[in-house]
Amino acid sequence: MNQEVIRIKGIKKIYKVGNQEVRALNGVDIQINKNEYVAIMGPSGSGKSTMMNILGCLDSPSEGEYILNGTDVSKMDDNELAVIRNKEIGFIFQSFNLLPRYTALDNVALPLIYSGESREKREDRARVALENVDLKDRMHHKPNELSGGQRQRVAVARALVNNPSIILADEPTGNLDTKTSIDIMKLFEEIHEQGNTVILVTHEEDIAKHAKRIIRLRDGIIESDHTNEHQII
Repeated sequence: MNQEVIRIKGIKKIYKVGNQEVRALNGVDIQINKNEYVAIMGPSGSGKSTMMNILGCLDSPSEGEYILNGTDVSKMDDNELAVIRNKEIGFIFQSFNLLPRYTALDNVALPLIYSGESREKREDRARVALENVDLKDRMHHKPNELSGGQRQRVAVARALVNNPSIILADEPTGNLDTKTSIDIMKLFEEIHEQGNTVILVTHEEDIAKHAKRIIRLRDGIIESDHTNEHQII
């Protein structure tokens, strides 16, 4: 039996812009099971960024239900969402979001500060996470001493260090050249094969094709949701 990690039911997100209401999401239903590899696609204005923010507990829906790993997070306040985010979600961003004055090791250990573990244990776990993304010899380098691909690998290690329920990647190859993008997508495939649930948010067809399932959004609703028959491995 498949273990459900995400269930979203009737999700709406309405923003007020002046006197007008903008419906970014208009009644979305999604179920994602453990160890799925899903791409969420859509053109600009489709609602995919809003969807990512809600999936990542960075924002709350105006209406509807979001169950993440058995917990209803749709009615939580900002502080409660922050705790869930740190425990359940590993983020990977297009712009890497690394702290420039910190080494790779310190950047990866950051999410563990809130877990109350000793510095020694945090560094041990961060070291293992960096070894798993082939950066054993770059642990004490700062972001400006690393290539774009290496910086994204640091970001991937940081996302994995807490053993989260889902890995949520927003345009993870947006700032990388083609060869480096291919390397990073191979890394995502390895992460998925290790049992992780991976959700990519992208507007690039060739990146989405690495996923096993593609959900397409348009005008705040799901246009299609299907298994990817032409997965790139």
